[in-house]
This record gives sequence, structure tokens and C-alpha cells, in this order.
Amino acid sequence: MSPSKLDSTDSFGHEEASVSCSKPENGCVDSLSIFHSEKAVEELLQQTPVAGMDEHLIEFSEALRTVAKALRRAAEGKASAQAEAAEWKRRYELERTRNLQMEQKARMAEQFSAEKNGDLDCERVKNSDNQSMLQNESNEHSETGCMKHGIWSHEVLRDRESDSNSNADRNKIMRKASFKLSWWCNGENGDQHKHDIVSFERGNITTAERSSKQISLKWESDPQTVLILTKPNSVSVRILCVQMVRWLRERKKLNVYVEPRVKVELLAESSNFSYVQTWKDDSEISHLHMKVDLVITLGGDGTVLWAASMFKGPVPPIVPFSLDSEHFKDCLDSVLRGPISITLRHRLLCRVVRDAAKNEYETEEPFLVLNEVTIDRGISSYLTNLECYCDNSFVTCVQGDGLILSTTSGSTAYSLAAGGSMVHPQVPGILFTPICPHSLSFRPLILPEHVTVRIMVPFNSRSPAWASFDGKDRKLLAAGDALLCSMAPWPVPTACQVDSTNDFLRSIHDGLHWNLRKTQSFDGPRDRDL
Repeated sequence: MSPSKLDSTDSFGHEEASVSCSKPENGCVDSLSIFHSEKAVEELLQQTPVAGMDEHLIEFSEALRTVAKALRRAAEGKASAQAEAAEWKRRYELERTRNLQMEQKARMAEQFSAEKNGDLDCERVKNSDNQSMLQNESNEHSETGCMKHGIWSHEVLRDRESDSNSNADRNKIMRKASFKLSWWCNGENGDQHKHDIVSFERGNITTAERSSKQISLKWESDPQTVLILTKPNSVSVRILCVQMVRWLRERKKLNVYVEPRVKVELLAESSNFSYVQTWKDDSEISHLHMKVDLVITLGGDGTVLWAASMFKGPVPPIVPFSLDSEHFKDCLDSVLRGPISITLRHRLLCRVVRDAAKNEYETEEPFLVLNEVTIDRGISSYLTNLECYCDNSFVTCVQGDGLILSTTSGSTAYSLAAGGSMVHPQVPGILFTPICPHSLSFRPLILPEHVTVRIMVPFNSRSPAWASFDGKDRKLLAAGDALLCSMAPWPVPTACQVDSTNDFLRSIHDGLHWNLRKTQSFDGPRDRDL
């Protein structure tokens, strides 16, 4: 109810004057008058009723209660209107800044496209033999362009920011082992290798025989450098790491990188591990993707999360090993020889925009999330109050313990425990899962991967919210702050034991015991007995 409609003179006549509730000329209710009016109403209501009170006084008492409720709603409406006005002003500024940024991005894209075409021309001159071989393969599989049906390693693993660096940095990138990613089904030479075909014949849109979109990695040059990341404080992992480092160096002649902690452990084991390389500070970690061809993790899912968090941009292919990997030599032989099936696990790019920011591009350092980002109420006893937008379209207002924005790879983690669905990691999308919502009709959503989700703490929220990224790096979100989440351009490629579908189904069967139940007895009545 708006303040302009709170004219109760028509309903209550001259009795309203006794309550001392007057309305200003501009139609807005003054907060001080509301306070005194409510206080007067409460004092009058608390008085002991006189014996023999007639029906008129009872009606008057009920009318006073109605007036008190109306005044309270007016105050709440005024606060809500102020918050909404501030939000619309913020949207206008964001829209104006976004238009300017889009024009700037369009100009930068044209410049980048010109530089990219120049780089490709240089590569054709330097690698004419390799290009002719790749052209024969592309003709055999009816591929007309490198980006139409395949993904090249210099497109996936090249940091765009490094394109403006010196020629020495470019040469360092080109010394990395190159590979090609292609869509395939049941083997690269199988008769089911097909591509998506969209037909618009006679005004009808149809698709013909979709492939499974399984991705295959084929090395075009031999890998030279391997990074090994291990689970700490594990004796079995330490023993496996010693064996693997020695085998990769002595048998495969590969350069081996490890964490500083692991190098100390290896040198304590034997001084012969002096050839193992490491880094000194975090600045060197940011350039690892230009040196490392392959990442090997020894541990569980947490080790894979740690490996992905080390790379703030492109990520080399990751080969995860569990703690009981006895036949790692055969597996690594197959990986280094190729081709191998991989799963591109998408990550979320999360940015915190403070209320004092001039636009949504004035953010703090972004976070890359492989599993999920969680927005919760922290230690507060109040429910979270979060406004959710999808590409500037209002989605809902979350009232509950919090909200989970998850990747499909993280669909079997926290999101699943909160009631979300299990989704194949090859399905591109963002899972929108509430945590203990106040409404029983609040069900989880799956949004497309191209949208940008904005979670905002409104100005009338009772308490702030807290955001955590893959279970760490907690950030406080005060009133007016927002969290922007979109799909990151750098996925995490992980090697498969068989293929992505087989690995996914085996993980939910073995790891989650999905639909595991006791088989029904067969000695009961049957249809023919009825």
C-alpha cells in the first residue's frame, strides 16, 4: 500500500483526529509522526477496558488496530521504495557503462582477429609439412577448417594477455607440445564419426544424427614437461611419487616439476633427485601453463581442485591418479602416446562488485571455481535475503540458508546434498540450487552456460551474506554488494579412463552408490498366477 493512499478519513470520520495521525500535504508519511501515532495507539489499546463498554468503543478499538497496521506498512513501503530507486539508478549506470565497454570490446576483437590471422600465417610458413599432414587428415574426416570441427591447442592453451608480450615469450609458448582436440564417437576411425547438421529446408529446423561429442586429444609433438601434484601427509602417495618421478625421468626423459614441499621430500629421500624442478614464488606459478605440457595429480578430488586452482588462465591436460594406482606405467604410456579421451570441465568466473563501485567492471580479483560458489548467511541467525538476476532479468528473491551456483562437474558435490540434480559434466550449464529455502515450492534450476548470474544483497537485508569459492576464500557481501558469475573461457581438461560417459556413470555407481538396493525376491506371486 503506497503512502498516498493512507487517507483513512473517509473510513473513520472525525474519530481519526483523536489518534493524532495527520497526513502531510505531499502524500508521504513522516517517520516521526508514524512513531508517535503507533505509540499512542499501543497506549490506548493497553488501557483497561471500562466495565460496560458498548459496541462503538469495540469498533473504535478495531479501527485503531487497522490504522496502526496501515502506518507500519507505509513505513515499510517507503524503505522499499528508496531501495528500489537506488537499484534503478544503479542499473542505469551499469547499462550505460556496459554499452561503452561493448563498443571497446568490439574494437579489441577486431584487432585481436587481425593479429591472430597474422600468427596463423607465420605458423603455416614454419610448419608446412605438419600442415599438409593435418590437411590430409581433415579431408579424410570431411573437416573444412581447424575451428569448425576441432579445437587447436594454441587456441585453448594460449593466454590472450601474453600475445602482447615480447617475441621471447611467444617462442617459449611454441616450444610446448601441441595437440589437437576433435569430436569423435566410438573411436576416431569409427563409422559413427558425424557432426551436427542443421537443416533449414522448407522453413523447418531439423538436426541429423548428433554425435556423442566425446573429445579426443591427439599429440602433434611429444610432451616435454610434466607437473606432479600430490596429496600432502600421505605415505602411500609419497612412495608412488618417488617411483613415478624416477620412471618419467629415466625412461621417458621428461622434465619434471613438483611443488617446493615435494622437492624437499624427494631430496631427503635421495640426492639423485636434484634434476627435479620447482618454483620459488607465486609469480612463477602464473607462467606454469607456458612450460608444462601435462599435469599429474596423486590423490583424490581435492588434489584435482588444487591443481585447477593453481592455473588462473589456460590449464594443461590433467591426468588424475587415485591412491591405489599400481599400474601407472601402462596408463602414462597410453597418455603420452595418445590419443586419449578427455572431459572439458567448465569453470565459473566469479567477481565481487562492491556497492561503492562505479560499474560492474570495477571488481576485486576474480575467482575461478571448478565445483561451486556458495552464498550463505554465515554466523547470522537471520535468513539470507538475496536478489537473483539472470542477464538482467529478475529470477527470484532467495530466503533461506543460502544459494549454490554450481558447475556440472560440481553437481555431485554440495549441490547434490542440497537437493540439486546430478548432471553429466559434458552438459554445459550453471546449476541454481537453494539451501534450505523458506518456501517448499523453491526447486533447483539449471541455467544455460552463456548467461551471467548476478546475486545481490538488497539494502533492506537484515544481515550481510558470505560467499565461498570451492569451499575457501570466504568474502563478506554487505548490503548493496553483488556477486557476478559466468562461465570462464578456460576449462579444465581431465583425462578419462574410458570416456566421459563411462567415467561419470562409474563414479556415481561406485562413489555415491546411486540406486543401490537389495534385489527384490523372485519367489513371490507372478502375473500368471493371478
